[in-house]
Amino acid sequence: MTSTTRLTVAQALVRFLSVQYTERDGVRRRLIDATWGIFGHGNVAGLGQALIEYADEMPYHQGRNEQSMVHAAVGYARQSNRLAAHAVTTSIGPGATNLVTGAALATINHLPVLLLPGDTFAGRPADPVLQQLEVPYAGDVSVNDCLRPVSKYFDRVTRPEALIPAALNAMRVLADPVETGAVTLALPQDVQAEAYDWPDEFFAERIWCVRRPAADPAELAEAVRAVRAAKRPLIIAGGGVHHSRAEAALAEFASATGIPVASTQAGKGSLNHDHPQDVGGIGHTGTATADELARLADLVIGIGTRYTDFTTGSHTLFERPGVRFLNLNIGAYDGHKLAGQPLIADARSGLAALAGELGRDAYRVTASYIAEYREDKERWEQRVDACYEAEEPDVRPTQPQVLGALDEIVDESDILINAAGSLPGDLHKLWRTRSFDQYHLEYGYSCMGYEIPAAIGVKLAAPDRPVWALVGDGTYLMMPTEIVTAVQEGIAIKVLLIQNHGYASIGGLSESVGGERFGTAYRHQADDGTYTGAPLPVDLAANAASLGMRVLRAKTVGDLREALAVARAADTPTCVYVETETADTVSGAPPAQAWWDVPVAATATRSSAVKARELYERHVSTRRRHL
Repeated sequence: MTSTTRLTVAQALVRFLSVQYTERDGVRRRLIDATWGIFGHGNVAGLGQALIEYADEMPYHQGRNEQSMVHAAVGYARQSNRLAAHAVTTSIGPGATNLVTGAALATINHLPVLLLPGDTFAGRPADPVLQQLEVPYAGDVSVNDCLRPVSKYFDRVTRPEALIPAALNAMRVLADPVETGAVTLALPQDVQAEAYDWPDEFFAERIWCVRRPAADPAELAEAVRAVRAAKRPLIIAGGGVHHSRAEAALAEFASATGIPVASTQAGKGSLNHDHPQDVGGIGHTGTATADELARLADLVIGIGTRYTDFTTGSHTLFERPGVRFLNLNIGAYDGHKLAGQPLIADARSGLAALAGELGRDAYRVTASYIAEYREDKERWEQRVDACYEAEEPDVRPTQPQVLGALDEIVDESDILINAAGSLPGDLHKLWRTRSFDQYHLEYGYSCMGYEIPAAIGVKLAAPDRPVWALVGDGTYLMMPTEIVTAVQEGIAIKVLLIQNHGYASIGGLSESVGGERFGTAYRHQADDGTYTGAPLPVDLAANAASLGMRVLRAKTVGDLREALAVARAADTPTCVYVETETADTVSGAPPAQAWWDVPVAATATRSSAVKARELYERHVSTRRRHL
């Protein structure tokens, strides 16, 4: 006879989660390390009570916003190489719908997070209940169904015994390197509190193997032939390099073959900035070195990349006639993009197999090709130096000079987090990564408000390392509330808050497409109704201080250097606040080195839009389909 234990559904779920593990390369980790939660009537009596019941087995973090709790969980998962994750529980209604943005971010970036929103009564004793969305044509729909399209797995547990297959499927997806992302188990509030006799086997420790699939021999042979035939190959390192922990394998492969390595936002840091084969970021926010190599490449070797429009210059970057693509990717969907030759495998095992085969005839690109990209990279580094340099310490810095000041004080242990605004472009072009996980850019969803909560998650995963959240004023105003959580739990993140009085990135884009920066400045309204008056008297430094954070104000380059050094050494949450000057042609970041397709008005009377449309049509004419 099977032995059982009588528990509520919520208690059973928490106990089950506490004994789930991942294992890769012989290293075992707990899969769900902690649960974030904000409680309401949809989860307080179920999961809330269960988290108290099993407080010794399941750590709990108190959040301030449901979206930001997901961001914190995503930051933790990324820093943990997707081998460990957090759960997030909310009440029904707004608590549940606030999860949608975070869920989309997690799924787009292939990062695991377990979402446990409360749901309306399964038994429907009272209908509707508080916060319930009534759908006249479907009685089984709730607001939680908004999470279906942004979840890699979704289930609604309407009976206690249904938790068993739902929970097992949730773990399967979270631990799958191809399928992972947001996983949602919607939990009706009455079911959460129901008791059931659970088989004790459900609570036995369970290990989920994180696979490293090897390449198919036929695909490997084709890949080797493609590389051997290439004269000007270029590697594009994507986020899959990091997820696989293939950085060392990539470094060895690049050194042995001499093939230059460019990186996407997610892949930056795959090689350290001073590696001989590193040529920096690629695409719209990339370096001139990498983008010129892309234009002339005869073989593009994508490793763990999705080939987004920023990477491909909206399909205008790879110009050479007859250019072909070789795609080493763990997912077949991405492996077949751009009509490429797929090499479906784990990035590390795939690189090792390629290296082994190419090593048989000591394949290596020509010395002249190596000299060409190294000399070009040196010229680019001189441009970076010019952007970083601030000759006068008593002047207000530009944004690149802020990064230059930060560059002076960090080492390989520091981690930088960013997601949106003008900073991603400056960082991708200019930042010199010193370790494989120093550069943490969320640019799959580019979600404003991600940085501060993600920094908390990263710091929880890497408590002994300096963790910086780099934010502009626009993204700060989206979601500063988790500063309270950092203060409450003593999580010593560092926030570098850059004030430039508006949406600088979108302002620049608006100007380039004929929008004349409309609605992008944080200024008072002028007489003509536009936001072109004096800057708003908003004191973001005072706001951060009011939430409990130590704030250091920096007015000049000299002040900034001192403040950054103090913040780096701080063992409490600390913010460095600085206002920046508008970048000029000397100290501003270099302009975009590749195009990005943002359609321009086809008809307009204003000259700015007419000129922008003429330029747009010229760019569109260079787009190609790689078939």
